[in-house]
Amino acid sequence: MSDEKVKRLRQADIATLAGVSVSTVSRVLANEPGISETVRRQILKVAAEHGYPVKPAAEAVAGGLALIASDGVTGGLSVFYEAIVDGLRTGASQAGMPFEIRLVREDRITPDAVRDYMRAAGAEGLFLVGIDPNEPLRDWLQVTTTPTVLVNGTDPRMQFDGVSPANFFGAYEAASRLTRAGHRRILHLSGSHRHTIRERIRGFEAAIAAVSDAEARFVSLALQGSASREAHERTAAVLAENAGFTAAFCMNDFIAVGVLEAVTEAGLRVPEDFAIIGFDDLPCALMTNPRLSTMRVDRAALAREAVSLMLSRFRNRTAAARHICQAVVAVPGGTVANAENM
Repeated sequence: MSDEKVKRLRQADIATLAGVSVSTVSRVLANEPGISETVRRQILKVAAEHGYPVKPAAEAVAGGLALIASDGVTGGLSVFYEAIVDGLRTGASQAGMPFEIRLVREDRITPDAVRDYMRAAGAEGLFLVGIDPNEPLRDWLQVTTTPTVLVNGTDPRMQFDGVSPANFFGAYEAASRLTRAGHRRILHLSGSHRHTIRERIRGFEAAIAAVSDAEARFVSLALQGSASREAHERTAAVLAENAGFTAAFCMNDFIAVGVLEAVTEAGLRVPEDFAIIGFDDLPCALMTNPRLSTMRVDRAALAREAVSLMLSRFRNRTAAARHICQAVVAVPGGTVANAENM
């Protein structure tokens, strides 16, 4: 075939000859994932037969497995993790990374179980989504140098890569929104079961300490059933004391919904008599009356960063661990006075 004829060949011509769309030809020639091997081979065969220049195939990417605690995603937090899972799937697909997900009981995550999960999935990398690895698992992951990324997780020892919201600074800003609105006796409803949540506790306490006449009460939640119901009951009990609290910072928006219900039932006006701020910006924040003031966590961005960390770890398995914090953004609402202007 003459050089002149090769130059005239277009992707549209290959598409016609292969019986596929132009966009499919474009994706195959760019070595993008998501095309069946049968179609890919056919397009490359047509291109080769007609002298169309084809880039070398990209190096195969190792597979990844995401483990997610089933007691979290099948309960109230399912909506939180849904966006993370979608982001992991999308990011893995774009990177050409084979990817699978397993729901697991967190109290049954042993090294042997994780090894079997990874073998069955053909995975080399492990995403722990909302899971803090226990000591036996930590030791096994380090001994085997298994590429591991904590998603919505923090490793205080900095032995594993991780990505999380800026929990400390997000909670600091949330508490500051309340103190700037004039509140000085503030409730903090939370649990302390994970490193990420303990960072929120530290951020809240730092913001209170920064205001000389501010004080707070920590209301510890067991979080074993409905977070909203438990928050409702605990808040009602505190309000019955008439201890002068006028605001609450809540670990997440589900808790904030329960607080709002208790405050309303007590005959208090929101935000005039009592202010409430949540965290995460979940769909329920749009359904309250007034609309909940909260802090937005970009879950899809967390997932994209997690895939990026895993790809970097595949390339260099002995590099120092990295942790990426995503900014937490204030979302105006009607449960904190003048929050939109703060």
